[in-house]
Amino acid sequence: MAIEIDPQLFGVFAFWSGILILKIMSMALLTAKQRFAKKVFANSEDLMNKSDAKVKYDDPDVERVRRAHQNDLENILPWFLITFIWLQTGPSVWLATQLIRAFAISRCTHSLFYAVVPKQPHRALSFFVGYWIMFYEAVSVILHFL
Repeated sequence: MAIEIDPQLFGVFAFWSGILILKIMSMALLTAKQRFAKKVFANSEDLMNKSDAKVKYDDPDVERVRRAHQNDLENILPWFLITFIWLQTGPSVWLATQLIRAFAISRCTHSLFYAVVPKQPHRALSFFVGYWIMFYEAVSVILHFL
């Protein structure tokens, strides 16, 4: 069985995948920013001889960003796989473009409302937009290859 994905859709998928990879990478930088701002680090060698810095594993601001980063890994990485498979089922270009774009935007807004400007129900709505897109794609794949 050959892998067949509409070239236009693959371009859309590749573009938004690149955005999401950069987004995941930015969460590591945001975690580091929080650690330096709060002067709390996970390892003693990271203290850099600063007398006011300390090793701490439970700073609420650092942990909030880390949880947002973990949430990205738990959602974006499976999305890469299921979307790549789903694109092989021949979805309409319009639908696939809208869902890929909506997923990427929902993940960006989720992180914004989780790690930068904590706000509900915005965070939950952002999460569930992405969740339901993945759910739809997974069910579509199962039904297509049944």
